Amino acid sequence: MRTALSIAGSDSSGGAGIQADLKTITLHGVFAMSAVTALTAQNTTGVRAILEVSPDFLKQQIDAVFEDIFPDAVKIGMVASSELIAVIAERLRYFKARNIVVDPVMVSTSGSRLLKNDAVEVLQRELLPLAALVTPNIPEAEVLSGMTILNKEDMMQAAEKISSSYGCAVLLKGGHSVSDADDLLYHNGKCRWFEGKRIDNPNTHGTGCTLSSAIAANLAKGHDMETAILLAKEYISGALAAMLDLGNGSGPMNHAFDLNSRFAE
Repeated sequence: MRTALSIAGSDSSGGAGIQADLKTITLHGVFAMSAVTALTAQNTTGVRAILEVSPDFLKQQIDAVFEDIFPDAVKIGMVASSELIAVIAERLRYFKARNIVVDPVMVSTSGSRLLKNDAVEVLQRELLPLAALVTPNIPEAEVLSGMTILNKEDMMQAAEKISSSYGCAVLLKGGHSVSDADDLLYHNGKCRWFEGKRIDNPNTHGTGCTLSSAIAANLAKGHDMETAILLAKEYISGALAAMLDLGNGSGPMNHAFDLNSRFAE
């Protein structure tokens, strides 16, 4: 059985972070493992508190996984501090980890900032050069590229700049675009657009986590980069289109458990 490791924060509401990753990876028929970077008190409307683990404890978690069940892919999500990013990068280099997918989580879907300012530079210097794929949304790509992104031409230029700077493939997600939800893959010097229609569904908490972990699971199964992304896009688009809801009338609830329940049927 293929294996994948998620290095990310815990979401107490179950729709994003480690919880979304484990559900998604498992539903792809891949054995899911985790190294928790932080505990969060959050729901679909916002993050109330974050409690980071210590760098040494994160190292112990990563070592325990790699020394026993070597991952076929690694997905990296929320890592708030430069110290934790440095530990992750050092251990992944040490173990020669493969199929690394980095979701550079800077701000949550609800608008809560999840990455400290001083950590961005360390992320760029230490972690992105190890990645097979980085999956920024438009605001994150603007930070990583130093560009303002207003249209598809800007997306292509930013993706090329990020790829050439860090030596990794880039999936620039278009969900923050005004006109459409098309995603752009820049890989091996070529661009490919993955078309996606905008789905009017308020339950988008955890979509970025789900997409990146689905890609990692497909890479773990041996799919090439383009196929892994295509299958992941189909997976999450089907879930959003299902319009399932866990809400109790108090607000927009996450769809991630519904997503995985639907695909388990």
